[in-house]
This record gives sequence, C-alpha cells and structure tokens, in this order.
Amino acid sequence: MRFTPQFLEDIRARLPVSEVVGKRVKLKRAGREWKGLSPFQQEKTPSFTVNDQKGFYHDFSSGKHGNIFNFVMETEGVTFPEAVERLAAMAGLALPAVNPDAALREERRKTLYDVMELAAKFFCDTLASRLGAKARGYLADRAISPATQLQFRLGYAPSEKYALKEFLGGHGIPVPDMVEAGLLVAGDDIPVPYDRFRDRVMFPIADIRGRIIAFGGRALEKDVPARYLNSPETPLFHKGDNLYNHAPARTSAHNGASLVVVEGYVDVIAMVTVGYGATVAPLGTALTESQLALLWKIADEPILCFDGDRAGQKAAFRAADLAIPHLKPGKSLRFALLPEGQDPDDLARSGGRAAIDEVISAARPLAEVIWSREIEGQNFATPERRAALEARIGELANSIQDEVVRRHYRDDLIQRLQRAFAPEGGRFSSGRGRGGESPGRFSSRFAPRGGPAGRFAGAGGRGQGLGISQGIGRGPYQAASPQLAASPLLRGQRSAISRREALILQCLINHPWLLHDHLEEVAALELAHGEAHRLRAGIIAAFAHDHHHSPDPEEQAEKMRADLAAAGLSAILQRVERAITTDAVWGARPHAAREDVLSTFNQLVALHHQWHSLLRELKDAELALGAEPSEANLAWLRDVKARIAEAAGTEALIEGFGEQSGRMSRSV
Repeated sequence: MRFTPQFLEDIRARLPVSEVVGKRVKLKRAGREWKGLSPFQQEKTPSFTVNDQKGFYHDFSSGKHGNIFNFVMETEGVTFPEAVERLAAMAGLALPAVNPDAALREERRKTLYDVMELAAKFFCDTLASRLGAKARGYLADRAISPATQLQFRLGYAPSEKYALKEFLGGHGIPVPDMVEAGLLVAGDDIPVPYDRFRDRVMFPIADIRGRIIAFGGRALEKDVPARYLNSPETPLFHKGDNLYNHAPARTSAHNGASLVVVEGYVDVIAMVTVGYGATVAPLGTALTESQLALLWKIADEPILCFDGDRAGQKAAFRAADLAIPHLKPGKSLRFALLPEGQDPDDLARSGGRAAIDEVISAARPLAEVIWSREIEGQNFATPERRAALEARIGELANSIQDEVVRRHYRDDLIQRLQRAFAPEGGRFSSGRGRGGESPGRFSSRFAPRGGPAGRFAGAGGRGQGLGISQGIGRGPYQAASPQLAASPLLRGQRSAISRREALILQCLINHPWLLHDHLEEVAALELAHGEAHRLRAGIIAAFAHDHHHSPDPEEQAEKMRADLAAAGLSAILQRVERAITTDAVWGARPHAAREDVLSTFNQLVALHHQWHSLLRELKDAELALGAEPSEANLAWLRDVKARIAEAAGTEALIEGFGEQSGRMSRSV
C-alpha cells in the first residue's frame, strides 16, 4: 500500500516522538529534549535522545537516527507499511482505502501548490504596483512596514473581476485548477467563473512545510458584507487543521519563545513585529481540537491571548472547555486578556513590546480561568445554589480523560470550593493537612452564617474579566499569613522576579559551564515569574547550540550574553539583574573562582527547593488549623513559620561565599 505524504504527516502531527518511543524506553525530560537508555544496545549512561519539536530520535551509542516510522521498524522488525498501520492505529486514524487513483490525486495536489504559489506572486506584485497604492496606505496605517510585508508575503487582489484568472491563464493554468484551488467562484448558476478575492489585502496561509495552501483577504471598503474572507475548503486547505504563521512560530518556540495564540492575521503580524515570533492564529474559526493538538506539539502551555471585551472572554471560555477533556500531564493552556477595547495590534502599536510583555506575563492558568467562569456574577446565598456549583465542578473534573490530571484537577477544585465557602474565621482542610478531611469527594459542609450569602449575593459578586470574583471575601486563593501572601506561589507573574531566581539565572549567564552538569536540574527548576521562565529557556537554547564550549569562562559568558541579546532577551536580562539588590554574592559574578561558583549555585538551588517546599507546607498547615483549631495544628503552623525564618537567615549567608575568589568568607 502506498501512503500519501499528507497521511504520513497527519500521523506525525498526532504522535509526538516521545509518546511512541516512551512505550519502549523510559524517558526523562532534559531541557526541551528527552533522554533514556539506548533501545538498540546495552548501556549504563543514557545516550539516547528524543526531540519532539524536530520530530526525531538520535542514539549516540549506536549512531541510529530517525523518526517514529524508523523507530517502530527498528524496534519491532516490521516493514514500513506495517509500521504505518501500527502508528495510524495509535493515532486513531483510519487507513486510506486502497485506490489506484491515490497517486494521481497526490500529483494533483502538487499541481495545486504550484497554482497557489503563482497566485501569491501575483498578489505581491500587484501590491507593489500603482494598483496597490490604497492597500499600501492601509498597511502603513496599521504600522506594517514594507520589510514586514515582504516577510509575510502580503499582497493585494485588484478590484477587477477577472484579473487573477487572466494572469494564471497566461501561465497555462486551466480554469478547473483555479476553481479547485479556491481562487475562483464557480457553480451551475455562474456561467463564467470569476476571482474570489477582489479589492482586498491578501494574507497567504502556508502549511507546516511553508507551502501556500490558502489566502485570507481583508476588504478595503467598509460596506463589504465580509470584512475578512478566507479560501474555501480545498484538497490543500482544511481551515480547522491549520494555523496562521505555523512554521515560523514552531521555529521560534523551539528557540525558547513563548507560544502565543491570537485571533487574527494582523494581530499575529503585530506580535511578531514587537518580538513575539512564536505567535499563531486560527483561521477564521474558534480553536479546534486539531489546532489544539498542533499547539501542544509546539509547546506544553500555549498562551491564548484574547481581546479584552465580553466576546474575548467568551472565546477564552470556549477554548477552556475544548481543552479540558484532552489535558495530559504537563499539557495545559494559559490565558491572557488584553485591556478592554484593545486587540494585540492596537496594544503593540500604542505601547510596544513593554505593553505586550505586561499582558503576557500576567497570563493565568487554565484551572483558575475555569473556576472564575463558574463563580463570576453568581449568587450563592442558598444551599441549593452552592450544591449546584459543587455538581458543576465535579462534572468538569470528571470530563478529563487522563486519570492523573483528573485527580489533580479534582483536588485543586475541591480546595477552591472549600476556601470560597469557609466560615469567616476559618477554612476547611484540603485533606493534606493534619486533622483535615479526605479530599476523596467534594465537601458538602458550607458556612452556616456570616459569609457566603453576604459575600456572594448581589452585584458585589460580579467578577471583572477573567479575574477571581471580587465578591468572594478575600478570594479562593487568598493567603492567611503575610509569608504566604508574599510568596511567589500566590503573587502571580505580575510580581517582580525574586532575588534568588535572579541570582540563579545570573550564575548561569556568567558561568555557562554549569549547564554541562546541571542542565536537567536547571530545566526542571520551579520558577515563579514568567520572565524568569523565558530567560531560562533562552539560556538553555543558547547552550544547546554548542556556542559555550570554549575553555575560556569569560568567552563563554560573553558569547552567552550575545546570544541572549540576539534572541531579543536583553530587556529581560536587565530586569533580572536589577532584581539583584546587592553585589555581595561573589559566586554569581563573572570573575568568581570555579569553587565559589559551584558552592553558590548549589546553595541557591538547595534554598530555592527548600523555600518552595516550606511555602507549600505553610499552606497546608494554615488550612488544617482553619479546619480544626487544635493545639497540634497550631504547633505545626508555628514550626513551619520558624523553619521559614531559619531558611531566610540561611539564605543571607550566601553572601559569605567567595573565599577562593580572594574574599574573606563568613563562618557558616
């Protein structure tokens, strides 16, 4: 059986290499890659790597390299058709029927790609001609420069009814090919097919291999019924299975950029112009399951950025509902809402990169968005209404297909529910603290007096945007102590980067050789701030490109900073360094001795893990005390607070490191 390239590409799109390989090899995350022991020969040290973004595996011990089809053939000893059949079944795809015309159809598709490429050239040339003056004026008004127009291959479809048809005909393209490619409007009631796109700015839509498969056209006249018009479904184009700017965004995301999803072509271009190269958009529809799968193949947590109006909020909720059943460990979404009345294009032109950074860094996790949607503007003054909320939350959690994610969502929503309806003077336990009740089901105990009815009732309970409803007392994740309230766990990504995170990043920038032995540890490090995440991704990407293997540490650091600047991370780097309020940490500075660097780095990382662990325990202790104000729980809370104070004091001793660098050290 001969399989078409499109069918094989569909299988690859649905099956990450790590998923296929992971059924035979125990893989462990290592930065953006996975590592494991070779399945081809015995070894003690892992030398087998898998890269989902690039779609291949490589075994350094045997030299074998390939894609998912090669892997199944190599490990199961089957032929290529058998490997395709097994992977198609794993991907949930039906095998194409044996058809002698399949090869002819594939050749036909190749012809249509040529037709679309010719059409794109025609539109580009027309934009540059005198006929494109009005379109160039529109693009100038949108601050889309000539260089950006060339980058995205923008064009103009003239207003004449047969302009494109005559151009393609002059190149020997038959009318049926133009119709099949979606470039002409034809039908039984249309005696002469005519151009589909007229007097429109044209946005070419490319597939993952960069081939033009469709167009989007923006009307220049105001009274046109459809302001945006997309190509129809064709043998090349299925709008629910593609993304605008897909291929360039995948490359940028692989290089460490955050994957952002916006609503329109111009929004994508505006985002890319200000430095968000990994930005995509659906093609005139709400996000589909196929598009969601494509996003997750690029990044674990894409950020969906919606307009700051009611329609944008509804679009966010629709996307959340779409994603929930398909969540997998590590695969989720984040949501960013723009200021009301603005889209990404407006904000990028008025506020530049800084304004976009502010919105993206404040992106909220999926679980928080779902909870906000369920409570926004609701009145929970009666037991029946609270019971209905509990039932809805239970249904949401149960709709998640993955058992592990379902369990964690159920626990998370239980905790939010318990906090929201706790009495004014206390809280129900999450079930993890001492004296708490089990989280095996949603708690049905609600506050008998004081809070819920008054806090939830009336206009005071109406939320704003995707924010937690302002009427729920202090909010479902409000801390009960100053330590917890000030922690990175609850401050969210609008907070400043912590000094400790900044110092860890500065160590890696000034001493990239640390990544030789600590790459996996750095990749898995829990960071509270979005900009810290981005800078870490940039550091790992720069290191992975083999630029920092010079024996001279100063050259390594110099090259690392140059690579970060080339990746557009200079501003973040400056903000990180501003977060370091003292120059006394010698081990993080450029000229520190190797021993001091290692001591400082190991101490910083150890304290970082300890601090996050203590904050979680503090949260559990506070919840337990709220549920059962016993002496044991009070003693537990005091003990945790004492250990937090001790950890803070220990952290100050980092400044004492530096003996090998010529600095006197404190007695630790």
